[in-house]
Amino acid sequence: MSSIQEFEKTLDQSDKSVAAFEDRSFLRRIQHFLHSTPAAIPAIVLIFSIIVFGVLKGERFFTASTLTLILQQIAVVGILGAAQTLVILTAGIDLSIGVIMVLSAVVMGNCAVTYGMPAPLAVAAGFVTGTLCGLLNGFLVSRMKLPPFIVTLGTWNIIMAVNYIYSANATIRRADIETAAPLLGFFGISLKLGSAVITLGVVMMVVTVIALWYALNHTAWGRHVYAVGDDPEAAELSGIRVNKVLLGVYGLAGAIAALAAWVSIGRNGSISPSWAVTDYNLQAITAAVIGGISLFGGRGSILGTLFGALIVGVVSMGLNMLGADPQWKVLLTGVLIISAVGVDQWIRKVAG
Repeated sequence: MSSIQEFEKTLDQSDKSVAAFEDRSFLRRIQHFLHSTPAAIPAIVLIFSIIVFGVLKGERFFTASTLTLILQQIAVVGILGAAQTLVILTAGIDLSIGVIMVLSAVVMGNCAVTYGMPAPLAVAAGFVTGTLCGLLNGFLVSRMKLPPFIVTLGTWNIIMAVNYIYSANATIRRADIETAAPLLGFFGISLKLGSAVITLGVVMMVVTVIALWYALNHTAWGRHVYAVGDDPEAAELSGIRVNKVLLGVYGLAGAIAALAAWVSIGRNGSISPSWAVTDYNLQAITAAVIGGISLFGGRGSILGTLFGALIVGVVSMGLNMLGADPQWKVLLTGVLIISAVGVDQWIRKVAG
């Protein structure tokens, strides 16, 4: 018995700590934080960009007029980026979002100016056009099971051709719009707050992002969007109607593109079919990617898209004020895109 007691005493003195397999390193904690707060990185980059150009240009950059001008310049791209974000969250892509916006604007202008329709009906016609284009994309992706990249690449060409054929490449002038349908320029109305000038287009951009943020984070529909993007098969097994979600997302993206069309009319004053050659598609994707929206779907915050658009706007304005070659903006945008995708891959290892 004494030997047993001695043995038990030895056990009592042994190390009783339990093996821990969780990595609690500082780097790992940062990784977990960024995974749970996807808008953190673009917010940090935005603040850093503002500080850098503020230091380089001083009070000239930090004036209310400069900062609000940046907001005015990104209003259209910010709204298009919000539409693109919805599609990317489902692990898709919409290369036609820019030309949907242009065609919607052309339809609004022709209905009001050429056909003499009441302005509210002309705006409604533009929204119907954008929504139908989005639903076409959604039908081909959800029902026909075609790859989103190929589908929207095809509809991009189709919609752009329809835009030029329908409009005969004719520009609708500002004077005609102001005479026949001043409602089309509604989002160009400015609100003065001291030396700051905010257009209703900027207000609509912020309202759109906030509304979509709430829908994505506090409604069943938003949870379904994230679930479909993360794993469509698992979402289907859990009772989510994946095809219905995809169709709704693409249709809503088309409607938001029509809203961007209305805002762009207010900003530009006129309506030109040649807007189709502007790289609105790439600008919207750039805002989403720099904003931390994962191209693999299922992760990201739409607030990050707004921050991404602001980053591009701040960099563009800062470089212009410094008198730098415009190609530096293109170079820095490319670096930001690659960096954002690299960081996303690193963060996704947490989930893996």
